[in-house]
Amino acid sequence: MVVLPGRAEAVGAPAPYGFAEGAETVDGATSNVEGPRLRSGRTYKSALPRAGGRFYRLDLTAEENAYVAVTAVPEFGSKVSYADGVEVSVQDADGNNCSPVESQEARFGASESARPITATAVRRVGPDEKTCEGAGTYYVLVERTSAPESSQEAWDLELRVASEPSPRSAGATPTEPPRSWNSATPVPPAGERKRREGGRGFNGARALGSGVWGARVEPGETLFYRVPVDWGQQLSVGAELGSSDERGSSDERGGLGESGGSGESGGSGGAGRRVGRGTGYVSSALVMSLTNPARVEVDDADMAYDGKQKTAALDPLPPVAYENRYAPADEVAAMRFAGWYYLAVHLSAEVAEKFGDDPLELTLRVDVGGEARQGPAYAGPPVPAKDFGVTERDREAARRGETAADAGSGAGQGDDRVMVVLAVGGIGVGVVLLVILGGWTVLARRRAAAAMAAMAVPHAGSVPAAGSAQGSAEAAGVAPGVATGVAPGVAFTAASVPRRRSRGRPAR
Repeated sequence: MVVLPGRAEAVGAPAPYGFAEGAETVDGATSNVEGPRLRSGRTYKSALPRAGGRFYRLDLTAEENAYVAVTAVPEFGSKVSYADGVEVSVQDADGNNCSPVESQEARFGASESARPITATAVRRVGPDEKTCEGAGTYYVLVERTSAPESSQEAWDLELRVASEPSPRSAGATPTEPPRSWNSATPVPPAGERKRREGGRGFNGARALGSGVWGARVEPGETLFYRVPVDWGQQLSVGAELGSSDERGSSDERGGLGESGGSGESGGSGGAGRRVGRGTGYVSSALVMSLTNPARVEVDDADMAYDGKQKTAALDPLPPVAYENRYAPADEVAAMRFAGWYYLAVHLSAEVAEKFGDDPLELTLRVDVGGEARQGPAYAGPPVPAKDFGVTERDREAARRGETAADAGSGAGQGDDRVMVVLAVGGIGVGVVLLVILGGWTVLARRRAAAAMAAMAVPHAGSVPAAGSAQGSAEAAGVAPGVATGVAPGVAFTAASVPRRRSRGRPAR
């Protein structure tokens, strides 16, 4: 049975992982021959029990590099240990592992805090690849590692399959890793901190560009971001946690107080929440991990926390290049193609035990340096095509802070959201004002014309006619001059009425 979001959440739990919209639900099989078929460019939902692996099936051509990313999502509050995690492999019909040296496992590590973790297996093609050659059926095996004292519940899974074609011609791309690149520690960007709340999964990851970005992160919560990095560009990321001394209760903090893309608020209110300054020490309070467009892990970093502000940063990363894939170091090999790079930031649930349930202030310093250059010529389109490469629309999405869903619908949810609302609101208010002013003008003209037609020009000392405005007023017992605003016995001519200066017709 597949367990998916929509189940009841624990009081005080952060928002659950956001699975991709429209993902197909499949049940993994205990035998390879019964595994459900996975297709490139698709995202699937499944589940992984505590014991026993689950098989899935791939039909691949002889010319495609296939990437199968598996994100394991334990239930909030689950007990996990240091070595607990998920392993994934792509195997041929003889049971050979197609990617023995690629990133295939993910562990919870020192934080021992339940969170989404992602492992990716690869089937590579090329002149130096001696296993898993040729077209045919391949098998994906997903396995779980759990300590005896860990929680027994099944983990939800999100599976994503992507394929990268071979170069158009042999020898068109280098087959040796780069000999050198600027590996100096980057200088983090400075400037004003702009609010940009993270998403709840890869599909809802909030886009970032170069700059200083801020959000609030709750204990046990994982925020997802994405950054477009083109061929030849170099990415650096640093994170900071604010001091706990600056925190108050949820009621004291109020709203965000800054504009920015959110769209997905975390947390579940203040009921039953622990509040207070708190003291103590958490050895692995914040865990930050970076994955490439195929969700292969690039690098990770964590930080200890004692209530004072702390920082952490990813190791220096090389510029994106096709030949990086041949490097022996994982963090270099993973910077192998242009596209969206994903950043997941998790605050350990243990922080709540030491410093209360209220969120901490998170600051991300992101820099994308270097000039974009032309990438390799592929023999065909990658699948999905939007995952490999960077377009001008992607850069615009990063500026606006859009998610993939926002970009697909054309609805911006980032920094420009407020400006769009103001612009639309301004147009609406302007139209209403023009309609009101136009109505007043027409009404005033009609009243003036009616008054001119109703009033005769009396001679001095004469008695007003019964049908005149003044005669009607006197017959009704109203003092002379009140109804018309003209003193009795005063000659009234058309020349006595001030003319309204024409300002043209009101705009429609």
